[in-house]
Amino acid sequence: MNENFNFPKSVPEQKQDKQPGFEALMNPKPIFENPNCKGSNKLINKVALITGGDSGIGKAIAISYAREGADIIIIYLDEHEDAEETKKLIEAKGRKCILIPGDIGDDIFCNDAIKKAIKEFGKIDILVNNAGEQHPQNSIEDITKQQLERTFKTNIFGMFYMVKATLPHLKEGATIINTSSVTAYKGHETLIDYSSSKGAIVTFTRSLSLSLASRKIRVNAVAPGPIWTPLIPSSFSATEVGKFGSNTPMGRPGQPVELAETYLFLACDGASYISGETIHVNGGVVING
Repeated sequence: MNENFNFPKSVPEQKQDKQPGFEALMNPKPIFENPNCKGSNKLINKVALITGGDSGIGKAIAISYAREGADIIIIYLDEHEDAEETKKLIEAKGRKCILIPGDIGDDIFCNDAIKKAIKEFGKIDILVNNAGEQHPQNSIEDITKQQLERTFKTNIFGMFYMVKATLPHLKEGATIINTSSVTAYKGHETLIDYSSSKGAIVTFTRSLSLSLASRKIRVNAVAPGPIWTPLIPSSFSATEVGKFGSNTPMGRPGQPVELAETYLFLACDGASYISGETIHVNGGVVING
């Protein structure tokens, strides 16, 4: 990053009432792009499908991929305003973008979404499984059966469904990138079901990479730390949001743009000998695993 590109050291207290949250209501707005970064055609004429690509980390990934020459398919739940804004940013870079709203926890939707994507672009080169949800609870006793199932349906079942639907269309050299979390490694006292699902994603990534190695399809993951996305004010209390990211060694929350280049690297030929790995982008937290 350019030395003049500064990131907020904290965020003010705030709260949203509906998940997965809306970018338009956030203060300050997340930073998705570094204007000092220039494209170099690293993904020229590739097609990338990104779940949760309307906002947050997924939006930053979509913008960086478009900058490098990729056309984009964004799958999102129902944040239509955020999705349309992201589409405009992608098209401003001269790339195509289609939006497909729906619930990735539904295998029928995932199959239909891939059919739409293939009809539009004819191929998929990069699959980014990024969509997720979390619901803090003070005790495991407060986690209902419905919440447990909902969390796992979105966070890990959705990845299974998306991979199964996409795999027949992935050719040699394609890549899959999954979003895990620092909580998969260090745990979280109020996100027991969420952190468990994120741990499952790490193992899913390792196992899938072994399964697909003979087909020359790479599978990796990124484990973000505290990143300023709409999911944060829509998950935690205003007081907790005001302290968000302050416990990292860097003393601040990360911004979506600070993950984009990692996802870009894993999608490029420069990572051709990397598979089954998880890259940690967490503000300096040392993880052994």
